Amino acid sequence: MITVPLSALEVAMVQAGARAADTLRDTTEFALRLEDLGYLRLWYAEHHHSPAIGAFPPVVLTAHAAALTSSIRLGSGGVLAPNHAPIMLAEQFGTLSALHAGRIDLGMGRGPGTFDDSTARALRRGAGPTTDAEYRDDVSSTLGFLVDEVALGPLPEPWLLSSSTAGAALAAELGLPIAFAHHIRPDNTLAALSHYRERFSPSRWCERPRVLICVETVCAETEEEAARLAGPMDVVKAGLLKGRGDIPFPTPEEAATHSFTAEEAQALTAFRAQQAHGSPETVAKHLTDLVDLTGADELMLVTPIYALADRLRSYELVRQHVMMPTASWQ
Repeated sequence: MITVPLSALEVAMVQAGARAADTLRDTTEFALRLEDLGYLRLWYAEHHHSPAIGAFPPVVLTAHAAALTSSIRLGSGGVLAPNHAPIMLAEQFGTLSALHAGRIDLGMGRGPGTFDDSTARALRRGAGPTTDAEYRDDVSSTLGFLVDEVALGPLPEPWLLSSSTAGAALAAELGLPIAFAHHIRPDNTLAALSHYRERFSPSRWCERPRVLICVETVCAETEEEAARLAGPMDVVKAGLLKGRGDIPFPTPEEAATHSFTAEEAQALTAFRAQQAHGSPETVAKHLTDLVDLTGADELMLVTPIYALADRLRSYELVRQHVMMPTASWQ
């Protein structure tokens, strides 16, 4: 039985043959339903120039959802700090927090949000990949502007997104809660969290280490149906294994006819073993085991399922099979 709060990550997958406007419509319904189900928070990810993922700014989706909901926490998971001027991030999320006090999160990450080098350079006005020192300065400056420049009222809750020990070290140094991307780099999870907890320095933002684990979760009434629903994302991941970020998000029927190489099938099987796919009972056990293994304070579920109804059903089934308390820091 899960005994930590559950949250959700919205990646805004664009269905093959659909319009981006259709995906935006779905994100609205998704937010309303997640609030009804009692999920603690809903975050939006930043992506660019991908046929499978909508290029919808997290700050815009956060503002839209916050205006339509009343209790669920909302924010970025995350905005990619090197793509934005720190003072602008502080002003945007500081304003949101003033308008929706106690409900706004500012999750910051490092990646470019695209697999295309020209797009990455366009986002950064021609600059190349950020260095460790530059990233630290971006995050620190954003936090400083939140306090010193914005001062609109209640501040957003800052989080640092990480998929590595280096990111965990920065979160520990700055005294920020960490959101670890187990759904991207599961092999890094335990070492990074150990590093974070050992080196954590309390700050105005966080008095003790706080760990959120993001895990890919695909839940259906049967194991077979869950495997079918996971098929489209498997096709996208197989493309990523080849260094390709231009693979559309196919239908489950199209995915069922896709041929994977032996190496791809092996990699996908290994990945799924560290996530939470299957029937409600199977998923509940995977999530419980992950909490026990990592000591997570919270789980964030990312569910890349093609149809909105099936995706919502996954979140419903998980919610029915857990005992979700209020977060201890609320």
